Amino acid sequence: MMKKFVFGFFIFISLSSFIFIISYLNPGVSLPILPSANAEIKEQENLSWFSRAALDFYFDINILRKADAGYVAIFAKNGRIIHATAKGMADIDNRIPMQTNTRFRIASMTKPITAVATLILIEEGKLKLDDPIEQYLPLANKIRVALPDNQMLDNEFVTEPLKRSITILDLLTFSSGAGYNDSVDNKDQSELAKLWAQNDIYKGLGSLEDRVNKILQLPFFEQPGEIWRYGWSTDILARIIEIASQKSFDQFLEERIFKPLDMTQTNFLSQENKDNKIAEVYSRNGTFNLTLIETPRSNPLDWTPGSSGLVSNAEDYIKFALMLWNGGIYDGKRILSSESISLMSYPHIQSGVLSSQVDGMGFGLGVGVVINAKKTILFDRDNDFFWSGFYGTNFFVSPKTGLVGVIMSQNQPLPASPWPGSFGVFLAPGFAFSGI
Repeated sequence: MMKKFVFGFFIFISLSSFIFIISYLNPGVSLPILPSANAEIKEQENLSWFSRAALDFYFDINILRKADAGYVAIFAKNGRIIHATAKGMADIDNRIPMQTNTRFRIASMTKPITAVATLILIEEGKLKLDDPIEQYLPLANKIRVALPDNQMLDNEFVTEPLKRSITILDLLTFSSGAGYNDSVDNKDQSELAKLWAQNDIYKGLGSLEDRVNKILQLPFFEQPGEIWRYGWSTDILARIIEIASQKSFDQFLEERIFKPLDMTQTNFLSQENKDNKIAEVYSRNGTFNLTLIETPRSNPLDWTPGSSGLVSNAEDYIKFALMLWNGGIYDGKRILSSESISLMSYPHIQSGVLSSQVDGMGFGLGVGVVINAKKTILFDRDNDFFWSGFYGTNFFVSPKTGLVGVIMSQNQPLPASPWPGSFGVFLAPGFAFSGI
């Protein structure tokens, strides 16, 4: 009986391996024709066959079990594209497949772009890291901070004045005291969080200026520099960029980042038209079921936020990521100095970053930074820097390995989920790291 079991198990494993090899004989898709980060960089070896096949298999399994509608992933090594794959559907009802040029709502992956725009102005001397923000936003002079434990008097928050000015650095490091409605720290339970929710910057109508002016009049959560708090700091930065550059935020990004990097498929949702197709957003609705989200939760159609709102694709965003990897240069175009990139990727905040989700993380200027890879639950290396988007988009730069990746999906998380979008985009880098 035991011999029959062993023989049967051997046959099963052999047959499964054969089917796997045949099914994934040539994993991935044709590499998009993109310039290397540096013309002097030589050709790079592709990811191992097994890692490429395993990545495609992992995506296929997730699509089969309706975890996501589809994925696009592009990886580069030492500045050159080495692998690309596209799986599943960008639009299930209309049978539009994912492709490497499929466009996505990248949500919070807007934030690193806003940080780069700020650093450009710092290099030009139009901003300084220690500038008080009231120098550009007079309303910031009146910011007050709620006392601990949300103390109330006559239905009003008891507040105190700022102990020091909020600076550009505070905004870049998310330590300004500005929060938002589903802040990790109070999980939308505190009265102050409810007040911020009622004044959600993404609700209603108005320009970037109007919306920033509105939140500057709310009681801030804490004094500047005290803790890392995910919020609308980069929206405040976007308005400061407009004032310092004397250009609209979208115009500045187009002229100083998108055009030089040839990011022709990147713009704000407010600049979209019906002819430009974007991958549909879905959400899990029970087991083996995806529901189309007709009105995505963060959908800024009439303004240009600094925290969200951009549409892009993996082909465009990896150019931006390769620029960061290559010390501020991509394809001969310098966006920032290497010193600014070092400053951006340094963990200025070393505790309290994403503390309810992963350990071992710090925060630089607009990007997360891996401080201790042994403590994280993800596949990364010390000093990697990264960021993700609400709907399941993710990018990372790994200086130690030379690996750069962009992984995109479109999945609005359930309200109770602590993770943005698809969890699959966070596990996908592990297949690349194992294949170099």
